Amino acid sequence: MFAGLQDLGVANGEDLKETLTNCTEPLKAIEQFQTENGVLLPSLQSALPFLDLHGTPRLEFHQSVFDELRDKLLERVSAIASEGKAEERYKKLEDLLEKSFSLVKMPSLQPVVMCVMKHLPKVPEKKLKLVMADKELYRACAVEVKRQIWQDNQALFGDEVSPLLKQYILEKESALFSTELSVLHNFFSPSPKARRQGEVVQKLTQMVGKNVKLYDMVLQFLRTLFLRTRNVHYCTLRAELLMSLHELDVGDICSVDPCHKFTWCLDACIRERFVDSKRARELQGFLDGVKKGQEQVLGDLSMILCDPFAINTLSLSTVRHLQELVGQETLPREVELITRFLPMLMSFVVDDHTFNVDQKLPAEEKAPVTYPNTLPESFTKFLQEQRMACEVGLYYVLHITKQRNKNALLRLLPGLVETFGDLAFGDIFLHLLMGNLALLADEFALEDFCRSLFDGFLLTASPRKENVQRHVLRLLIHLHHRVAPSKLEALRKALEPTGQGGRPACRTPPLRHGRRPARSGARGPGAQHPRPERDRAPARRGPPAPPRVPPAQAAPPAAGRRACLGARGAQTRLQLRGAARRPGPATVLHL
Repeated sequence: MFAGLQDLGVANGEDLKETLTNCTEPLKAIEQFQTENGVLLPSLQSALPFLDLHGTPRLEFHQSVFDELRDKLLERVSAIASEGKAEERYKKLEDLLEKSFSLVKMPSLQPVVMCVMKHLPKVPEKKLKLVMADKELYRACAVEVKRQIWQDNQALFGDEVSPLLKQYILEKESALFSTELSVLHNFFSPSPKARRQGEVVQKLTQMVGKNVKLYDMVLQFLRTLFLRTRNVHYCTLRAELLMSLHELDVGDICSVDPCHKFTWCLDACIRERFVDSKRARELQGFLDGVKKGQEQVLGDLSMILCDPFAINTLSLSTVRHLQELVGQETLPREVELITRFLPMLMSFVVDDHTFNVDQKLPAEEKAPVTYPNTLPESFTKFLQEQRMACEVGLYYVLHITKQRNKNALLRLLPGLVETFGDLAFGDIFLHLLMGNLALLADEFALEDFCRSLFDGFLLTASPRKENVQRHVLRLLIHLHHRVAPSKLEALRKALEPTGQGGRPACRTPPLRHGRRPARSGARGPGAQHPRPERDRAPARRGPPAPPRVPPAQAAPPAAGRRACLGARGAQTRLQLRGAARRPGPATVLHL
């Protein structure tokens, strides 16, 4: 409690104890100790008896004086840190730190020492090591001091970041599995600015400050985790962190991040929920502007574009443009995906329009027309083999569901059973689909509709995809009263967990030294990167803990291992120690 006072020549409790032990007249010894160590103001001696008459203990008086002096000292330290030339004020602070550091473990004076360290841009290495070695001191020091510790201690920084990343993933997945079903309020409802006010983003922003090295470390952690888990929420966090620093005008970081302007433009599109032709040209210009030899930048750009909020905006904009093109009777003319797939999608829009117009004709002019119920084989092939086609196709399904177009939905559902990477059974698509299906509540009383939706689509994946079962339950919580009792009973049995609790046991595959990723990995610029296998993405049933990656490695484990993230209580907790090699060029991702 009194550590450091003796070094400054100030008497403490131990000195008083020794004095009382060796004295012959304790009362005189106490009086002498008070005189020597009390407040040395002549006028105070005559005032102290008045406090005694009011029953105010001397301890309370001295404590109040001490607190007042400490507050004045803290104000003076802050004033020194903001006045005069930089060299002069830093010299004063360094001298003050040298004199006061011995009191750093004394709780009552610790805030003063920490305040001095906080205002020093470079705390002496020796003192940083002493703070880092003592857990209590480390917890008490300001984030400005911790930054100086973290930038040379990646493992310690990883331990600080790890719980925040885990919390962020849990928050995102909790939002996806929310029991609230609404078209107006869903996962994508919060604006970008509102999302950046979240606790995790704000804490990471504060931890990084203006330190480019710490920012690079966080990005490398996110790249490593994304490569390992394929969890797209890490991409969202990467974009949110950059734009949070942009809002604070942290030019030291924004000016060196090659993705800054691209992310800024895309963020504006997400905010407006639409990509107009001007912004589309700007985004394309950023991609075309990547110079030869800087291909590693495409890795970070791919993470920005993998952000679900970016995909949502781009896909909705594509569907909106398709609607406009039908009205203009024009077709896009570029790559095969656009010249074949989008016209095919537009033909579905034309079928809807034709059918609706026919239904509005007078009875004498109406011809017997049935709604088309088959899908071209090439359409399902596009959904299975091309990621972009699959994303656009799924958002078209969301569009027609939101329009309460039951016929179009039933026509397209069979094509969703097998899609690229099982995207149709991903949490984000199912989250939005369940909300839109609430608009078709009356249709759930029909046996044919329930058979097509549940038996023909959702339940085909439920044995191997636990998340599908959870989304079906979200839907039934709101619409079970609309479903026929016999069908509801059949669904209840189909959704019952197995004897082992419905969750297959699994292990998180360890990362090994010297192993290269089989699907995609972190390699040097200009290296050839194999594209990921076109198989189904591994099932994700919960956020994995950040991995402990060797310093020389930032890549997923060997191919053939599929991440299994169920098994409550059995998941291995991996730390973010050395998750990134020395911060450098971005990892190239081929997505």
